[in-house]
Amino acid sequence: MGPLEGVRVVEFAGLGPGPFCGMLLADLGADVVRIDRRSTRGGLLGSLGATSTLDRGKRSIALDLKDPADLDVVRALAARADVLLEGFRPGVMERLGLGPADLMADHPALVYGRMTGWGQTGPLAHTAGHDIGYIALTGALGASGRADERPAPPLNLLGDFGGGGVFLALGALAALIRARSTGEGQVVDAAIVDGTAVLTTMIHGMLDAGVWTDRRGRNLLDTGAPFYDVYRCADGQFLAVGALEEQFYAALLDGLGLAGDESLPDRSDPRQWQALRERFTQAFASRTRAEWWQVFEGTDACVAPVWSLLEATEDRHNAERGVFVEVDGVRQPAVAPRFSVTPGAVGSVPRPGQHDAEIRAELGL
Repeated sequence: MGPLEGVRVVEFAGLGPGPFCGMLLADLGADVVRIDRRSTRGGLLGSLGATSTLDRGKRSIALDLKDPADLDVVRALAARADVLLEGFRPGVMERLGLGPADLMADHPALVYGRMTGWGQTGPLAHTAGHDIGYIALTGALGASGRADERPAPPLNLLGDFGGGGVFLALGALAALIRARSTGEGQVVDAAIVDGTAVLTTMIHGMLDAGVWTDRRGRNLLDTGAPFYDVYRCADGQFLAVGALEEQFYAALLDGLGLAGDESLPDRSDPRQWQALRERFTQAFASRTRAEWWQVFEGTDACVAPVWSLLEATEDRHNAERGVFVEVDGVRQPAVAPRFSVTPGAVGSVPRPGQHDAEIRAELGL
C-alpha cells in the first residue's frame, strides 16, 4: 500500500498539523496508530479532532495518559514504532515519562517528531497560539492582502499545514532514512514559525535584490500587479489571473479583446498599474465567469475560475486526475496514486478506540 508499507507510526491525537502529518504518512502506506483520549473531544474544535478526515487510514486505541497501565501500553507501542508524533506543549511528554530521553533510551532508532507552533525553545515556547499568530510572527501574514487593507489570513493552510504538518512529515522521513542506515534516531522539532519562515525564502531573496517592497499589495505576486490578481465577473463570480510572462500576457490580452490596443497602459511601469487594473476590471465585468472560462480554458493566458470548495470537487480537470475521492460517503482531497501510492489507499476514519483489542493483541497485552 505505498512506499511506506511496513513503517510503524504512533501518533498522539491532536488538532491540525500533527494529524495532517500522520494522514500523509498513512496515505503513503504507513501503519499509523492514533492514541485517542478516552474522553470524546467536544466544543467548537470538536470537528477538527478525532472525527476529522485528517485521521483517515489510521487505527485508533483509546488510552488514559494518567493511568500507569495505559502509559505502559504507550511505551509498548513506541518500542516497536519507527516514528512517534506528538503535539503537546513543551515539557508535557517529559512529565508523563514519555519524553525523547525516556523512549529513545530503550529504542535508539526511534524518530521522535514534535509538532508545536512556537517550537521547543524560545520566549514564546510555553504560551498558547494558533496559526494566525504563528504566521503573523514570521511576516507572512503581514505580506498577505491588498494594499491599505487588513492582512488577510489564508485560512490556516499556510502555517498549520504548509509550515507545520508538511515540514514535520519531511523531517520525520529524513530522520527515518538516517535511522535505517545508522540505527540512530533523532528528535524532529517541527515548529510552525520555523516552517512558515522557510516558505517565505523566495520573497526574502526578492527583498534583498530590491525587486520587492516591504509593503503588502504593491508587488508582483501580492495583487499589486494587475496581471496577477482576481477580477469580478458580470455574475458576481471571480476569475484568477496570473499572466506574468510576456507570452502569457499576450494571450490574456487576446482573450480580453485588447490585443493591439495602443491605449492600454504600459504594464512594465508600476505607476500605470492602477490604470491598467481599471481596464481589466471593466473588461472582466462584461461577461459571466462561465463565459470567460469558455474563452480562456485551454489557453496559455493563465486564467482560471475561482471555484468554491464544493465547486472544485466537480471541476473537469480535478475529476480526471482524481484530485478528490469519496470515502465512506465523504468527498475529500487525496494524495493521488501517481504520488507513489496504491489506488484506493485512502482509508476510513476510525472511531476513537475502534482498534483497541486488535492493537493490544499485537502488543501481547
